[in-house]
Amino acid sequence: MADKYEIDIQAFAKALQSGQNLNGKDGLLTPLIKQITEAALGAELDEHLTKETSTNRRNGSSKKTVRTSSGEFELETPRDRNGSFEPQTVKKYQTRLTDEMEGKILSLFALGNSYQSIREHLLDLYGMRISNGTINAITDRLVPELRAWQERDLEPLYPFVWLDAIHYKIKENGRFVSKAIYTILGLTVEGKKELLGLYLSDNESAHYWLSVLTDLQNRGVKDILIASVDGLEGFPEAIETIYPETEVQICVIHQIRNSMKYVASKNQKAFMADLKCVYKAATQNAAEHALDELEAKWGKQYPLVIKSWRSKWDNLSVYFKYPEQIRRAIYTTNAVEAEHRQFRKLTKTKGGFANETSLRKLLYAGMLKASEKWTHPVQNWNLTLSQLSIHFPDRVDQYVDL
Repeated sequence: MADKYEIDIQAFAKALQSGQNLNGKDGLLTPLIKQITEAALGAELDEHLTKETSTNRRNGSSKKTVRTSSGEFELETPRDRNGSFEPQTVKKYQTRLTDEMEGKILSLFALGNSYQSIREHLLDLYGMRISNGTINAITDRLVPELRAWQERDLEPLYPFVWLDAIHYKIKENGRFVSKAIYTILGLTVEGKKELLGLYLSDNESAHYWLSVLTDLQNRGVKDILIASVDGLEGFPEAIETIYPETEVQICVIHQIRNSMKYVASKNQKAFMADLKCVYKAATQNAAEHALDELEAKWGKQYPLVIKSWRSKWDNLSVYFKYPEQIRRAIYTTNAVEAEHRQFRKLTKTKGGFANETSLRKLLYAGMLKASEKWTHPVQNWNLTLSQLSIHFPDRVDQYVDL
C-alpha cells in the first residue's frame, strides 16, 4: 500500500502536460502543498514523540482551512494524546503558509484597484473568495507603518524641496467635503527623491503650511537651500519664519496659468508671446526689461496681471541667480506635481473616500510603489551639487564631503 504522503510524480507531470493549471481553483499545486505540509507535520510529531519521557502517542488530527499563494485546502494537523505537541511548520493559529497573497493584495491596492477588482484578481489567481472585510484588514496593516513613516527622523539638509497640495473628497458627518493633502517632496544630498510627508487639512493655507514646516524642523530638517512653491499668498513668509535662509521660488507655471485666466481669449496668444520673453530671459536684468515692456504694452488692459507679477517678482525671479542645471529643477513645482499625477491615477475611479484613513493608506501605498524607482540620483546630480556648493558654501560643506 502506498504511503499516505507519497507523491505520484508521473501523474503530476501528466496532468501538467495536459494543460491543467498549477495555481488557482483545482490547480495542481494545492494538493501537492497539502501533502508536503502534512508529511512535514507528521515528521514533526514523530520527532516530538521520541523526545517525550512520559507515555505519549498519536491521537488523531484536527482540521483547519489554510490559504497559500496557490489556493486553499483543508489541512489535517496530527495531535498527540498529552497535548504537548506544538507544530512549527504550520503553527496552531496560523491560517496562511505565505505572505505572497497579502503582498499581492497590497500591490493591487497600491495600483489603485478597487476592492471588487482585488477580489476578482484573487479569485482568478488563487481560486479564493476574499471578503471586503479581509482586504480592509490587510490594508489596515499599512496604518501603523504609515504612522511610523510620518514620524520618522529626516535628513538635516535637503538642497531642494517642492511643496504643493492636492484636494480630495472625504465623507464627514454624512456628506463629502473637500480636504487638502499637503505633499512635501525633497531631494537629498545624494540627489535622491524622498517624500518627506503627507499632511491632511480642511483647506490649503499658509497658516497650515507653517505647522507642516514646523513638523519638518522637529523631525530633524535643519536647512533647506531652495524651496519651490505654488503662488499661495503668505507661503514665502511662512517658510521664512521656520527657515529664514531658504530661497523661495514661486512656481512660474502656476503664475502663468493664473495670469492667463484674466487675459481675453483673443489676446492670449500675443500676450503669451510677450510674457515668454520675461520668464525665458537669459538674465534677471533681461527679464525685468521684458517685464517693463510687457507692462507698457498690456498694463492698461490687464493691470491686475502686471501687478501680480510685480508684487511677487522677488520670489518669481529667484531662479535667474543660478545656472541652467539648477534653474530647471526649481522654477516650477513640476517634481511634486508629477507625484500628484500618480496619486490621481490611483484615485481616479473613486469619487470620494469613506474616511481620512482610507485616503491616507492608499496614497501611502502608492508612494511606496513610486519610491521603488527612487534608488538612483537624479541626472547630473554631481554637477548640480558642485554648483550648489558654490552658491551655498558654508551650508552645503558641513553636510557633504565634496
